Amino acid sequence: MIRALRTGLALLGVGVIGYGLYGLLHDPYIRDPLDVLFWGVGGLVLHDGFWLPLVLLAGTALTRRPLVRGGLVVAAALTAVGLPAVLRSGVDHGNPSLLPLPYLRNWLLLLALVAVVVLALELAPRTPNALRAVGRWLGSARAALPRRAHHGHRPHGHPAERPTRTSSRGSDLQE
Repeated sequence: MIRALRTGLALLGVGVIGYGLYGLLHDPYIRDPLDVLFWGVGGLVLHDGFWLPLVLLAGTALTRRPLVRGGLVVAAALTAVGLPAVLRSGVDHGNPSLLPLPYLRNWLLLLALVAVVVLALELAPRTPNALRAVGRWLGSARAALPRRAHHGHRPHGHPAERPTRTSSRGSDLQE
C-alpha cells in the first residue's frame, strides 16, 4: 500500500515537473528559457550556499534550545519573505493599489505570534499538567459547541458501536 502511494506521488511529481517544463518552453512571454534556468539555479545556490548556512550558524550561535532555534528559522523565513514589502511600503509610484496593506504592522504581528508560540511551547513542559489542562479546556470548549446532525450513521466511537463486556468472568464481547 505504501509503495503504491509513494509510486503514485512520484509519478504525480514527475508529471507536474513535465507540465512546468512544457509551460516554460512554450510560454510566449519567455524569450530565453536559459535565463529562467539561470535564475532558478541562482536561487538554489543563494538559498543552499548562503541563506541556509547563515540561518543555521546564527541559530547554533544564539541558542541550544531546539524550539527557540525553530522559532528563529521561522522568523528568518518570514523576514526574508516580508522584508521587501516592508522596505517598499509607501513607495507606490502613483499606484496606491501596489502595496496597499500595513506590511510593517503585519510582519511585526507575525513575529510576535511566532514568539508567543515558541514561549508557550517552551513553558508547557515545565508547567505541571499543562497539556492535560489544555486538553480539558479544549474538551469543554468542544462540548459547548452545537452538535451536528448525523444523517443515518453513527460517528466512529459512538457508544453503541463500542464493544462492552457481558459478564465479569468471560471475555465475550457484544456490540
